[in-house]
Amino acid sequence: MKQDSTRTTSYTVDCEDYVHVVKFNPFDSGDSCSLIAYGGNNYVVVGTCRFQEEDAEVEGMQYKTLRTFHHGIRVDAIAWSPETRLDAIPPQIRFCTAASDRKLRLFTSDLEDKNEFKTFDGHSDYINDLVFAPNEGQEIASVSDDHTCRVWDLEGNEKAHFVLRSPGMSVCWHPEEAFKLMVAEKNGTIRFYDLITQQAILSLECEQTPLMSADWCLKNTLKIGAVAGSDWLIWDITRSSYPQDKRPVHIDRARLFRSDSYYSKATIKN
Repeated sequence: MKQDSTRTTSYTVDCEDYVHVVKFNPFDSGDSCSLIAYGGNNYVVVGTCRFQEEDAEVEGMQYKTLRTFHHGIRVDAIAWSPETRLDAIPPQIRFCTAASDRKLRLFTSDLEDKNEFKTFDGHSDYINDLVFAPNEGQEIASVSDDHTCRVWDLEGNEKAHFVLRSPGMSVCWHPEEAFKLMVAEKNGTIRFYDLITQQAILSLECEQTPLMSADWCLKNTLKIGAVAGSDWLIWDITRSSYPQDKRPVHIDRARLFRSDSYYSKATIKN
C-alpha cells in the first residue's frame, strides 16, 4: 500500500526528554480538555490539550503541562485509570507505567502535595502492554515477553496469572463485562479469559505472525480488530474463529490497533 509522504504534523509540543510513548486518557476526566501523558528516559509528563475542533475559542491546539513525574528509567508503556478526575476537589491523577526494568509503577497525584508511586514486581521479561479495569479502575492487567498475563490490585498484589504460549503483546478489558479479558499473543492467537473462573473461554486465530495488537470494537463488542505483519484483520466472534476481513495497512510492520467507535486505525512500528 502506497504511503502518503506529503502529510505533516498538525500540532507540535516541544519536549525536554526523549519520548518513547504517548497516551491520551480514554476516560471522561471531568473537563473539556483532553488529558495526555508522554514518557521518556527519566520522566512522565502529564498535560492537557484543547483543540479548536472542540473549543471555538482555541486557535489550533492549546497545550499545558500539569506536572512532570520523575521516573528514573525508560518508560515503555502508559495506562490511564478511570479514577482520574480534573473536576474533583482536589483533582486526582492516576496512571500506571511499564518500564525497561520489567516493573510496573502506579502513580497517584493531586497535582499539589500528594505525589505517590508504588512498584509492582513480578514479570521476568519485557512488559509489552498494560490496562486498567475500565469501570472502577481497581485492577491492572499486564502482558509480557515472559509468556504471562498478570492481573494486579492497586497494592501490587497479583490477583490472577495466566500462562501464555508465546509473548503477550496487548491486553484489554471488555468495555462492558468486567470479568472478560482479551490477550493477543505474538504467535497469532487472541485468547479470552474469564476472570471469575480464571479460565480461557474462547480463542481466535489470525494465521499469520507476528500478531502485535488487538482491540474490541466499542460499538459492537462481538467484533475484534488486530494487526499482524503489515495487515489489519477483523473478526465476528459469532461466526468464526478466523478473520472475516483482512487487508494490507502499511508497507512496514504494523504495531498498534485501536478501535474508536466505528473507526479503527493502526500505526506503523517505529
